[in-house]
Amino acid sequence: MSPLLSFFSNIDPQRETQVSPKVALSEVDQQMRVPAIMFTTFAICWLLVGTFFAIVASFKMHSPNFLADWEFLTFGRARSAHLNAMAYGWSNNAIFGVGLWVMARLCKAQIRFSGLLIIAGIFWNVAVVIGIFGILTGGLTSIEWLEMPKQVAPLLAFSYILIGMWGILMFRYRERGHVYVSQWYILGALFWFPWLYVVAQTMILFEPARGTIQALTNWWFAHNVLGLWMTPMGLATIYYLMPKVLGRPIYSYYLSLLGFWSLALFYNWAGVHHLIGGPIPAWLISCGIVASVMMVIPVVVTAINHHMTAVGNARAVWCSPTLRFIVFGAMSYTLASFFGSWMALRDVSLVTHFTQFTVGHAHHGVYAFFAMTMFGGIYFMMPRLLAREWPSATLIKVHFWFSGLGIGMMIVGLQLGGWIQGLNLNNPDIPFVSSDPETMTVIKALVPWLFSRSVAGMLLTIGHFAFFVNFAWMLIGPRAVRYKEGPTLLGNTEGKGA
Repeated sequence: MSPLLSFFSNIDPQRETQVSPKVALSEVDQQMRVPAIMFTTFAICWLLVGTFFAIVASFKMHSPNFLADWEFLTFGRARSAHLNAMAYGWSNNAIFGVGLWVMARLCKAQIRFSGLLIIAGIFWNVAVVIGIFGILTGGLTSIEWLEMPKQVAPLLAFSYILIGMWGILMFRYRERGHVYVSQWYILGALFWFPWLYVVAQTMILFEPARGTIQALTNWWFAHNVLGLWMTPMGLATIYYLMPKVLGRPIYSYYLSLLGFWSLALFYNWAGVHHLIGGPIPAWLISCGIVASVMMVIPVVVTAINHHMTAVGNARAVWCSPTLRFIVFGAMSYTLASFFGSWMALRDVSLVTHFTQFTVGHAHHGVYAFFAMTMFGGIYFMMPRLLAREWPSATLIKVHFWFSGLGIGMMIVGLQLGGWIQGLNLNNPDIPFVSSDPETMTVIKALVPWLFSRSVAGMLLTIGHFAFFVNFAWMLIGPRAVRYKEGPTLLGNTEGKGA
């Protein structure tokens, strides 16, 4: 039987399975080494590519003549290349690397079909390369988060089928007994993402729906990629690593399940609130607003769980590079989610809609929460995969502080500037643009805030480059310091003071 047929045979629900013997974590790490490192390497490479296009797009917002002679670097192409490189390149590869490694560790079962995982990962990244090239050469679509040429979608879908089914197969052969909350989130995300992607591609690009249904589908997809794909994977990583590093159980297993099911129930509707004021049925908009406000439930529940687990361990947070990023991400999840519920209110949307405030909010969730959490996951995972310490504590500090300060400056600048922009847009006495250089306009008032975004982007670039150097050094450098799994923070990488 071929490996592919054997793979699908093993996930047949009618097939009887035997309980697999428990596998030591060190053995799981050894078996997951190649696919996890492969996905992480792809993720960091795409992070640098996406950062480059982000800087180009950001500078063009306040300096339109920047690289104006390069057709493939026009704002529309650079911005779309940035978004897709970060979403499908960096984010998805980080999810495949960290998320599947967490699943394998929690299942404690023999790793099966890792070769198919590697092949699928190569196909996924080839598809992303083709898609980004298509964007830069003018073949992009007009659909946000789906800008890559639609011909790339089948290859992405096929690759994901193999990757997603591998995660489900891993869970099928898990050590029987307790199901951890991280496994709930990972399994949910593995089922939700293909549903989102296939429906959106079909209803918008392959068999387009009519009228406002396309707009509804677009926001349903774009919003839920963050809420039902990145968010569950980020929360799964936090729920696994925070107790693991601290050496104490999560505060409440039942609160974590309440958070999971309320997220699954409410978030699916929440994206519709971005269409307030559009030609959409009023009842549908109201459903989106209610769902967005109800998202306070999973956010509060999750925040309580995270806080009560970490409370009293401030020293551990500062000593552990993993916990620094994880706690930063957990706090950002809470704050960004509260902002999201607040922005769904009609009176608030009247100011923030069509402004940079929404862009700042998107960065709050995608970077300050998700990306920082994935950074923490990589810092914890790599020493266990390679059996060596991170080579430079200084580069870890540079990465954390420049990333934290950069994204903080970007969020504050975009949201403050966006709020001022919204107030000016609603003021009939302030023109949008004017030929008179002395006249204050909406655009002129926004320029300083857009410039601050570029400065923040440069800080992020420094952090990302430090991360890349440290990662490459760890891969190819000499094994000067061996990693040893220890029961305390001071017995391993987490206590290096980085």
